[in-house]
Formats: sequence, C-alpha cells, structure tokens
Amino acid sequence: MTEPIEGLPIEGLPIDVGKVGSCRIRVVTTADGKKHFESDCLDKKARDELTAIFEEEAILRINPKVILEDEPKPDTRLNPTES
Repeated sequence: MTEPIEGLPIEGLPIDVGKVGSCRIRVVTTADGKKHFESDCLDKKARDELTAIFEEEAILRINPKVILEDEPKPDTRLNPTES
C-alpha cells in the first residue's frame, strides 16, 4: 500500500486496494480532493471483465469484526475516570 509522505501533498498519490483477476485497483485523490478508482489490467479481456463486475452491482457492507488500525479503540470502561 502506498502511504503519503509527510510534507508532500496527497493528491495524486495512489493507494493500492487490491487485485481483481488480472487487474490491480487503486484509489487516486485528485487536486480538488475527490477520490476515484483506477486500475491497470494485463489485457483488454481482463479490463472488460472488471468493467462488467463494476457495472453489474456494488455491495457495500459494514462488518463490526473488521477493525481498522487507524481508528481509535473505544473506551469500554464503565467509569472512564478510573484506570
């Protein structure tokens, strides 16, 4: 995964999100702050298969079992003033 370098602008720096078939997918942030997917595929067939997947349906789920490292962990103490 490509991480932003401190002191440099983040626009345009791609963040790899994974592979689908023979295509590598990443998120790119533009100068105006908008994000979009870009992909590099080995051939036209792979590109067309990826296009068909995106055109068919996109399902977005929330999975509470997945914990992102960037998110702070919630305070589960009954009385937060106690340690």
